[in-house]
Amino acid sequence: MAYKLRLKDDIADFTKRLFYALFDDADKEAEEIAALENLFLKVLSELSTKKGELLWKSFSEQLPTIKQKIELDALATEQNDPACKSLEEIYLAYPGFHAIAIHRLSHELFKLGLPVIARMMSECIHGKTGIDIHPGATIGDSFFIDHGTGIVIGETSIIKNNVKIYQGVTLGGLSIKKSLSQTKRHPTIEDNVTIYANATILGGDITIGANSIIGANVWITESVPENSLVTYQSEIKISTRNK
Repeated sequence: MAYKLRLKDDIADFTKRLFYALFDDADKEAEEIAALENLFLKVLSELSTKKGELLWKSFSEQLPTIKQKIELDALATEQNDPACKSLEEIYLAYPGFHAIAIHRLSHELFKLGLPVIARMMSECIHGKTGIDIHPGATIGDSFFIDHGTGIVIGETSIIKNNVKIYQGVTLGGLSIKKSLSQTKRHPTIEDNVTIYANATILGGDITIGANSIIGANVWITESVPENSLVTYQSEIKISTRNK
């Protein structure tokens, strides 16, 4: 069976140009959006997807709102990262911000019933940043990813507002039957939660309560009340080496 693998190149081009177009000047943006519509319709035709024009209209109408959410993510990054020197630096050089931006675009297509295109977009940015966010994940406003390498956020994850996540964090699912694929399999993260490096949070019935701090390297499979501090205790010994 032919799987039309060359569409991966079309979607890589679509993903990059769409992100750039959102922040072009008005004339350039309008020109690019028109060209992107043609590319989008070409891909849908190759995938034998009907009502392409209607899908594009629904998607393009959401672009101003998506842009506003992306701008809030940039501000959250500027406010939370002491190494940041300017908003320009975030837009040009921050992989976490880039991954969030592409997720917001792919998530809208996922909601419109275009999971294959959405997944291809998420894989484009996954390959560039090492950050794996399923396009089905629901993410609130002002999301901040610091460093980001190795982050995995599963399909049914719900992340609310003003959440901060560091490198290596997994919001995953416990092993379940394929027949339960339509159930909620990934955690819910409430407002104002910080999750430090390499924490693993598993399960669809897990909620991390608002204003909590999840320390590095913890393994969580049960809900955490709001205003909690969760840490992993380990013993580190420092001794003098024998010469």
